[in-house]
Order: sequence, then structure tokens, then C-alpha cells
Amino acid sequence: MAATTNGRQNGLYTYDLFSGNKQKSDSHFLWWCAGVHQPLLKEYPSEHTKYAGLGGVILATFILAALSSGYAIYSVFNNAIWAVAFAIIWGLIIFNFDRFLVSTMRKYGVGLRKQLWMAVPRMVLALLIGITISRPLELKIFEKEIDVKVAENRHKKIALNDSLLQAENKNILLTAAQERSKLNDRKLSIEDTLHRLQQSYLQEADGTGGSFQRGIDKLTLLKQQAYNAALQQFSPELLQLNKNLIYQDSILNNAKANNEIKRKQFEETVAANVGFLERNKALSDLSLQESSVFWADLFISLLIILIEIGPVLSKLIMSAGPYDVALAKMELLQMASSENDMRKDKELVFDKMKDLYEKKKETSAVLIEKLNALQTKHIDKEIEQWERGEKTINPKTTIDELMKKIKAEYDFKEENVL
Repeated sequence: MAATTNGRQNGLYTYDLFSGNKQKSDSHFLWWCAGVHQPLLKEYPSEHTKYAGLGGVILATFILAALSSGYAIYSVFNNAIWAVAFAIIWGLIIFNFDRFLVSTMRKYGVGLRKQLWMAVPRMVLALLIGITISRPLELKIFEKEIDVKVAENRHKKIALNDSLLQAENKNILLTAAQERSKLNDRKLSIEDTLHRLQQSYLQEADGTGGSFQRGIDKLTLLKQQAYNAALQQFSPELLQLNKNLIYQDSILNNAKANNEIKRKQFEETVAANVGFLERNKALSDLSLQESSVFWADLFISLLIILIEIGPVLSKLIMSAGPYDVALAKMELLQMASSENDMRKDKELVFDKMKDLYEKKKETSAVLIEKLNALQTKHIDKEIEQWERGEKTINPKTTIDELMKKIKAEYDFKEENVL
């Protein structure tokens, strides 16, 4: 008599004694991630680890996608709430897509060529998703180097903007500077003339110049009058020249002030708008300038892409196990059962239609027989009337013509009977 007590059967220890028939709850979640039929998979313990690992790979793609999208959104909007919300949504989208790709691939009953043919579009889609996910993560990995490059690019933009501002106001500044130079030259010329006249009468007065004879009041007075006349003549012009110089200086100062305002506004705009595209450009510039960054960026991209295509690749290289056989059997049996039900429904409908047709055929036969009897009766009556001369018919009418007339009058089509 066989008995089991505390994991012992017939006095022997069994596996149930050690395992207690317990399943790891975390494996169930990983099985769900892998998109398997859990009740069926539980029947094959040797397959548990394989599909738990596949679920872990798909879960890793969810984490990478969430981190990547969250960083990308945060770098654009600089809002943690938006970044977290979009990270979860985008991660779930990628997770569901990878889960769908893996769960629709079949291993048993499908040749290697067909598996490859089925895997190609899935690999292409996974590759595109991997490229999309990898870039934001690379930007985060090279964040410090990118910050330096972004600052360098910002300085280049500011220098370029300065040159554009100078070119924009070049004509105004050049015209104002030239006009100011002319005005200043004229002012210096007049001041030099007045200074020479003033020195002339002063030197004449103290005997250090002119006639070199001190005390000649008349000559000194003439030179002083010449100075005063020149001063009176040039004073309005000097006043106008000073006003014009002030006006030209205001033009130059306003142009420089406007340039400085525009320069500061541009600097603030450039500093405030360092987003995803700017950082992406900085990483591309670093890759072109330094080979070490290029190779590091390439290998990191390949690694992230490999992780993304990992679920499809893992399912492709996995060997068919007992779970795959059982799953194929279950699906085929369900399909066969559905096909049998459809065939039975078709046969039932066919039998009903056949019975209906037979009944219609019997009814038509009886009706045709009665119609034939009725036709025979009326034709006999017509012939008797013709024989007795009761029917007005041309005496020259032949019997064939008479039959044609009777047939045309009493004929009917069998297909129109019912």
C-alpha cells in the first residue's frame, strides 16, 4: 500500500520533502513579463528558469526605456513630475511592445528559416527602439564632457553674434565716426587759429614775439582786436560744432548700448535654451573631434541596443522545450476543435438545406403531376370542341398548328412551379 507522510512515500524521502511544492512568487511576475501561459508553464519545472530569465531581459528594457525617456524629457522641460510621468508611460509602451514581440514567436513546429523570417521585422523594430533609447542614456553618461562642449559652443555662438551685430551697425558707426572726425578736425583748426592769434598779441605785449619791443601799445592793440574779431566770428561755429559733436557721440553711444543690450539678451537666451538637441550636437562634436569619445559612444550604443534587442534575440536562440511542445499542442488542439465545430456547423446547415431541397422537390413533383393532369383535361376538352365544330377555328388549320396553339396556351416552366 502506497502512502505519503511528511514527504515520505513507502518509507523513502521524496522531492516534495525538500521543496514543499512551493513556487517562487517573483518568478510568476517574470513569467508574466515574458508573456507565457503560466498555468501551462507550471507543469514543466525545467522551463521555469529559462522563461524567468527571458522576463528579466524584457523588464530590463522597460527600465532602460524609462530612464532614457525621463532624462530626455527632463532636459527639455526641466520638470521632474513631467519627466517621471513620461518615463513611466514610455517605459510601459516599450515593455508592452517587447512582450508582444516575444510572446508571438513560436519555437516548436516552426523551421529555422521561418523563425528567422519572423524575427527579422521584430529585430528591425527592436533595433529602432534601441537607437531611440540609447541616445539619451549616452548624453547622461558623458554629461560632464558635454557640459564643457556646450559652454564652448555657447561662446562660439556669442562671438558669431557679436560679429553679426557689428556688421549690422557697421554703416551707422562708420558714418557717425567719419562725421565726428570731420567736425573735430574743423573744431581743432578753429581753436588752433584762435590760439595763434591770442599768442601773437600776448607775445607782442610782453616783447617775447612779434616786433620783440615791449610797450608798443598800438601794435599790441591791433593784434588783440584781430583776436577778438576772430573769436567773435568763430564762436557761433564752435558752438554748433560742439552740438554736432555731442549729437554724433550720442549716435555712437546709442549704437554701442543697443549692441550690448542685444548681446546680453542673446547670451541669456543661449544659456537658458540648452536642451536635448544642443547636448546631442555637443556629443556629436566630441565624437568627431576625439576618437576616444567616438569609440566609447559607439560601444555604449551597441550595448544598449543589444539589451533592447535582447528579448527577441533570446527567444530566437532558445531551444524548443517541453513547454513549447505543450503550448503548440494546446493551440493546435484548440484550432482543431474550432475547425471541427465550424465543419459541424457547415454540415448541419448543408443537411438542413438538403432536406429542404428534397421537400421542395417532392412538392414540385406533386404539383407538376397535378398540372399535367389539369392540362390533359383542358386539352381533351379543346380537341372535343374542335371535333364537334363548337370552336371557331379556320377549317384549313392543320392538326399541328392546332397543337402549337394549345401548347402555347397551356404550357408552363417547371422551374417556376414552386
